[in-house]
Amino acid sequence: MATTKRSFLKASAAGAMLSVLPGVSAAAGPDPVDRVLTSGWQFREAGNGDWLAATVPGTVHTDLLANGKIPDPFYRTNERDLQWIDKKDWEYRTALDLDAETLAHDHIELEFLGLDTFADVYLNDVQILKADNMFRRWTVDIKAQARPGANALRVVLRSAVQEGLKRLEAHGYPLPAVVDWSEIGGLGDKHVSMFVRKAGYHFGWDWGPRFVTSGIWRPVRLRTWNAVRIADFHIVQNSLSPTEARLTAAFEILADAAEQALIEVQSPTDASVKARTSVSLLPGRNTAKLEFTVAKPRLWWTNGLGEAFLYEFAGQLTTASGRDRKAVKTGLRTLNLVQKPDANGTSFAFELNGVPVFMKGANYIPNDSFLPRVGHATYEHIVRSAADTHMNMLRVWGGGIYENDEFYDLCDRHGILIWQDFMFACTMYPGDQAFLDNVREEAIDNVKRLRGHACIALWVGNNEIDTAWQNDVPNGGWKWKENYSEAQRKEMWATYSAIFHHILPDVVTAHDPERSYWPSSPLAAWDGKDGVKHADLTTKLQSGDIHSWGVWWAARPFSSYRTYVGRFMSEYGFQSFPELKTIAAFAQPGDYDIFSDVLKAHQRSYIGNGTIKTYMERDYKVPKDFRQFLYIGQVLQAEGIKVAMEAHRARKPFCMGSLFWQINDCWPVASWSSIDYYGRWKALQYFARKSYAPELVTMSAENDTVKIAVVSDRLKDRQATLTLRLMDFHGKILRTIKQSLIVMANSVADFTMPVTDVLGGAPESAVLLHASLAAGPKVLAEDVLYFAPVKDLVLPSATVKTTVKVIGNETAIAVSSPALVKNLYFSYDETDGFFSDNYFDLLPGTTKVVHFRPAGAKPPRQAPKLMHMAEIT
Repeated sequence: MATTKRSFLKASAAGAMLSVLPGVSAAAGPDPVDRVLTSGWQFREAGNGDWLAATVPGTVHTDLLANGKIPDPFYRTNERDLQWIDKKDWEYRTALDLDAETLAHDHIELEFLGLDTFADVYLNDVQILKADNMFRRWTVDIKAQARPGANALRVVLRSAVQEGLKRLEAHGYPLPAVVDWSEIGGLGDKHVSMFVRKAGYHFGWDWGPRFVTSGIWRPVRLRTWNAVRIADFHIVQNSLSPTEARLTAAFEILADAAEQALIEVQSPTDASVKARTSVSLLPGRNTAKLEFTVAKPRLWWTNGLGEAFLYEFAGQLTTASGRDRKAVKTGLRTLNLVQKPDANGTSFAFELNGVPVFMKGANYIPNDSFLPRVGHATYEHIVRSAADTHMNMLRVWGGGIYENDEFYDLCDRHGILIWQDFMFACTMYPGDQAFLDNVREEAIDNVKRLRGHACIALWVGNNEIDTAWQNDVPNGGWKWKENYSEAQRKEMWATYSAIFHHILPDVVTAHDPERSYWPSSPLAAWDGKDGVKHADLTTKLQSGDIHSWGVWWAARPFSSYRTYVGRFMSEYGFQSFPELKTIAAFAQPGDYDIFSDVLKAHQRSYIGNGTIKTYMERDYKVPKDFRQFLYIGQVLQAEGIKVAMEAHRARKPFCMGSLFWQINDCWPVASWSSIDYYGRWKALQYFARKSYAPELVTMSAENDTVKIAVVSDRLKDRQATLTLRLMDFHGKILRTIKQSLIVMANSVADFTMPVTDVLGGAPESAVLLHASLAAGPKVLAEDVLYFAPVKDLVLPSATVKTTVKVIGNETAIAVSSPALVKNLYFSYDETDGFFSDNYFDLLPGTTKVVHFRPAGAKPPRQAPKLMHMAEIT
């Protein structure tokens, strides 16, 4: 392919160049076509049976379900009976109608935005494409095969499982995998997920089912053009200051012939942006760049720190024979990953627009096992929920997918930064040249697609593979190496190094050099080549990021979250079951036992249900009633992760990030999620809203000492008063302490007191310490500290007074009680929606108003059902 020489010209001088383009406007011709092919699709088992109606985008599983050929895959244990689907080949067809005007174009292209995964595409019985990667976009020019009228378009989808088995056999030896549910799939110990470029979680994970899908999972577009086309357009930020942003509009242009072209850039959000220049195009693929400036730029900020302002820039290409236009939205900001040595190791912190920002958020997985079912409403709900709970970062985890564009658009708009993994997780990979070339093209495709989003913060090579393998530690890692010969180990490490230390960072450097690359999460250090230091939370000097799983897998108490803190906590978590409405969607009342066959099938951590019960027994009464068990389980999860979130924030700036595992689910299941599959907030999501608030007061009692931390993420100092009240559970105030302080910007202030001084002889099981941080009459943050496990508290039998009032499309619920009501839980069995607060402690003698926003049009007029700790039996 030929590439044009770079031409740079200031806008003020560009007018002199226009004479090279007589007439400037493009030659007359048919209007271009750009449409999505959604109608007339049918599918069947390849070469067998009747053709059935299909939905594109879609999957074989969902098309079989829509045609009544299979039951709901998520219901009870149906998953086990549907594993036959992924062993077969399937085919889709439609008629592509092309009229004379469409055929008159120089180029008629089909663009497949997502084929899952091994696809042979035919037009009029001529093969036009052979695809082998779920994560890539595929474009083919069909001008030679197209004819007037109906054109037969057929897509044959070969079984990813059968293709994986062939590659496993050709490889000569198996590769390690800890979460490939091959036995459920009828494959015994034959793991094939790593041999195909497909979402790893489709093969099963410790929170997800095994549904190895096939299908046309993203849209198919028909597109025509003449002479020239803008193949890619993005904005490069060269420098940014309060007075000026110096930018470059980068064009990638396809041209049929050598000719002169005019490239222009304008901004609908800033009318002063107007730049143009002339460039010489050669046949093939050209690159051209146009520098311009934005005066007094408005910055893009994360959620909580300012407006996530987005500029729109439009690039236009004009030649004598054709023209094209593309528009992009992006935010102007500086974002650096700061790794600076200090007395405690080396920092790992994101600096946005010159400000160190503590990252508050969660890990994010795909929203469904059947990806085309995820619509805008689901994306909007998850991203808005993150924003509403003061999150500013989500980690797109490496066993899922590079998400749809609208997900990143929403994150741009809501100020949510994205830690973006490449799609590799928890296994080693084959190293044949075809596989490596496929990986390179996948990376280029997705880096170019996503680099324009202001939300992208970091590219990360993989999830947990460095931790699992640890090449330079003979007995380190997850004990994978001992299963292989020395020659096999060297081969596997060479492949790892090729992908994560060379191919992926080279792609980032070439196509998105403004952003940092990190080869694996977690990792302590990387020298930019093959030298790494593995993550280890037990070392004194900390660096890099940490996955903390001593709670859960090692059964450590929740209090250990305060001891084991690294520089950036990129994974940690604890499970809970979803609420009863969600369980009722996949189970029958006879299944309502955590050790029933159905509930065990919807629990993929092999220690899961027993671990939940074990932790529950430590701090709570374990109820026999199933609904109460679900309630306690959610409170258990929320209280445990609250310890971690707040411990991490209290260690700022030593620790500068806290991302719990995980915000969402791909099916209804017991998992680490804070929002269940149906979008219902668990207790953890409500707790996160308080633990991630811009101002935080957090308390703990450790080693006979009460520790109090006041944390601020604000960028300005604030005068405030910290009030501590020791009270009994009937509201009697035993002691009050007030402290005036200046809450310093972006900082932490610590206070300590002996437990004995705080209690003053009061019984630990019958009092609480309430902390309130206020600026004048405005309460900025609150916390409540108990001095005994919940099961040992002498909780009073509380009578909750409830008053309900409908205000517009919301229900306002005022609650009060003369005695403490611990973890008051609201629910409506017949109505879905969202409470402004839930699972909270209602202090004695106080009134709290909670607003309920229904998912439907009409708010309920009756009081919700209530549950609280004193009711548990």
